[in-house]
Amino acid sequence: MFNALRKGFGLTFKTMFRPTVTIRYPERKREPAPRFHGRHLLNRHPDGLEKCVGCELCAWACPADAIYVQGADNTPEARYSPGERYGIDYQINYLRCILCGLCIEACPTRALTMTQEYELSSDSREDLIYTKERLLAPLPAGATPLPHTDAAVAARGLEYYENNFAGQTTLAHLQDTYAGRAGRVEESGDPVAVAVDGGGTEPPVAGVDPVIGNAPERRPEGE
Repeated sequence: MFNALRKGFGLTFKTMFRPTVTIRYPERKREPAPRFHGRHLLNRHPDGLEKCVGCELCAWACPADAIYVQGADNTPEARYSPGERYGIDYQINYLRCILCGLCIEACPTRALTMTQEYELSSDSREDLIYTKERLLAPLPAGATPLPHTDAAVAARGLEYYENNFAGQTTLAHLQDTYAGRAGRVEESGDPVAVAVDGGGTEPPVAGVDPVIGNAPERRPEGE
């Protein structure tokens, strides 16, 4: 018993003479690590267009089913992103989010990134459901509020992607050539703040193409 007391008090006395690591939060705040995973941010291009193209890959990649995305088509008169589509509704439920970062790895346009903001506590469940308005980055200085027109975007001649798509015809001009696609709205994830039909992040059924339906039967060789 004496040895146990000696070891216990010895650890206490050794700790007494070590420098303190306690931070008087919230008066003083510790600087997070450079790659800290904090609150999400939906980024913009320098001209104000949203980087999110409504592909919904982040919602599919989320292991906690915390992201809900509803995509819609851009039109020549109302353009919100450089792509064919944009995220008309975007929500992250921080009651579910585990801040793993898989969503930003899945994003093909670097539209979704994570900041170093970690103060996400609240006494209301509704306040922890971040909508697009709270996630979207502020409008850059000198940028025009959305939506823009295709003519205005083409006149700027910006290169939004590495392969220089600025000189190509925007896909919104071609949407009428696809039967039944005008005004299409799709969604993925779990709606948490607004009542919408559909959604879900279940993986597709094996052997069934999500666009054309059942996969064609494979014939044996020689037939």
